[in-house]
Amino acid sequence: MRNIFIIIKKQFKDTLKNKTILIQFILFPFFTIIMENLIHIEGMPKYYFARMFSVMYLGMSPTMAVAAIISEEKEKNTLRVLMMANVKPWQYLTGICSYVWIICMIGACLITTVIEPGVIPFYMCLMALGFFVSTIVGACVGICSKNQMTATSMVMPIIIVLAFAPMLSMFNEKISVVAQFVYTQQLMNAFGAMSWGAIGGKGFAIIGVNTLLFIVLFVVAYRKKGLE
Repeated sequence: MRNIFIIIKKQFKDTLKNKTILIQFILFPFFTIIMENLIHIEGMPKYYFARMFSVMYLGMSPTMAVAAIISEEKEKNTLRVLMMANVKPWQYLTGICSYVWIICMIGACLITTVIEPGVIPFYMCLMALGFFVSTIVGACVGICSKNQMTATSMVMPIIIVLAFAPMLSMFNEKISVVAQFVYTQQLMNAFGAMSWGAIGGKGFAIIGVNTLLFIVLFVVAYRKKGLE
């Protein structure tokens, strides 16, 4: 646990220096607050912008952040130094994913300023689940990448599906047919009604299968690549 907390503390300090990573955590909460407060159109669904930007946030930010952090430290040989300092791979990965999850949850707390208090616990539970799955996806990309350039090229198609497919599905039925099998789409459905019932049995099954699939991919990638 001591090593994990040291990794988390290290990343907090690094984030303050790395503006590229930092902006990923504040961009979507900032836009959500601005849009929800300034734009009011007759007939617009409740929490329209909060719903849309929340899904983009949980699909994009943790995935990109974890992939970027791991690939950068592999490229700069920081990981090798940590391994020599007796930090085990699972401690490092737990620390990185926990750090990103915590920062993202802080961002989600900012979004709750435009949401009614009664649905905040529900909203935070969904965001916590989404962030958890997305950090696993990011870890898979980071482990499989030799450097940041490779990580960026790998993560972009993934975040297009995770972050933008649910948004595009609101306007295109063909995309909606495919997007329904992605966990972010099911979370977006729940955000629309702010109710567990909006997910349904099928939705929970899709989220569960997605989570299990990414965990399996992570295990396979780790066994094959490790953190070398």
